Amino acid sequence: MTEAGVPLEAYSKQLQEAARFIQEKDDFLVVSHIQPDGDAAGSTYAVAWMLSALGKRFTLMNEGPIPGKFLYMAAGKHEVLSYEALPIAELFNHVIAVDCADFSRIGKVHQVFAEGASLLNVDHHATNDRFGACNVIRSDAAATVEILYDLSLELGISLFHELNVCIYSGLLTDTGGFRYANTTPKVMQIAADLLQRGVQGHELAERLLEKLTYPQVTLLQRTLNSLSFAHNNQVGWLAVTLDDLAVTGASGEDLDGLVNYPRNVEGVEVGLLFKERDGIVKVSLRSAGKVDVAQVAQSFGGGGHVRAAGCAVQGTLEEAIERVVKEVGLALA
Repeated sequence: MTEAGVPLEAYSKQLQEAARFIQEKDDFLVVSHIQPDGDAAGSTYAVAWMLSALGKRFTLMNEGPIPGKFLYMAAGKHEVLSYEALPIAELFNHVIAVDCADFSRIGKVHQVFAEGASLLNVDHHATNDRFGACNVIRSDAAATVEILYDLSLELGISLFHELNVCIYSGLLTDTGGFRYANTTPKVMQIAADLLQRGVQGHELAERLLEKLTYPQVTLLQRTLNSLSFAHNNQVGWLAVTLDDLAVTGASGEDLDGLVNYPRNVEGVEVGLLFKERDGIVKVSLRSAGKVDVAQVAQSFGGGGHVRAAGCAVQGTLEEAIERVVKEVGLALA
């Protein structure tokens, strides 16, 4: 028997080893990937609540700030330090990394890892390179919080409201409101369990999936002018320039969901979002299923899932668009 494509015995052993890692150690650093999304934030705060329940000491840190729309998961109790805003001299011997597809996704926070630090790596990306001393990797899990739900049970933690909210939030965002192909029966079973325990799913859906900021709307208005297609309209993309961000006052979190606009056009197999930065271009890729966009992203040093991935491309916006669209075209052939 398998658990989402992983042999149950092997997955059970991974959970046991992770539980032992947490039980035997203390004073943890918890980190997720740079520019955290709902699953990364949910996983970070979920681990915080888990460690709190176990009476463990810990520090939460990310390369940059956690987007404001996710701060409710802290319930006013847990602060995620921003490494860029407040570099600290302390070094940590015990690290828990969540939702990081590879070590580079940790970003600059790795500079506070002590030499020889022990690292627990909990993730659901198929491209994860198992960079931890202890790894719990389930590439078919819908979200990292799904694994943390299982780990909570392994640790004997009674599921409580604050933890449940974090897990539900991560599931909600990484499944697109339970609409994507990664919405498995187990995802729905967990969601049902959490709803029965008092999580207000409709309120979280409104907060995370429905609400738009004014900068987000004005950015969308500008960005849709860049909508372009190639390869017999099977590839569509949007581009966000530095000027777009400056004029609209939009932040990185206001780009959430933009990649779905080209992807949702009838006949489009791969939707792309190009985000101009100083000297590089960030690229988000979404697939209808015909193309493994994780492989496309890996060819540019990125990674992710079959249907959702990302990478960074050196050069100008025009150069990045040309290179990535060409690579996607080859994958379509």
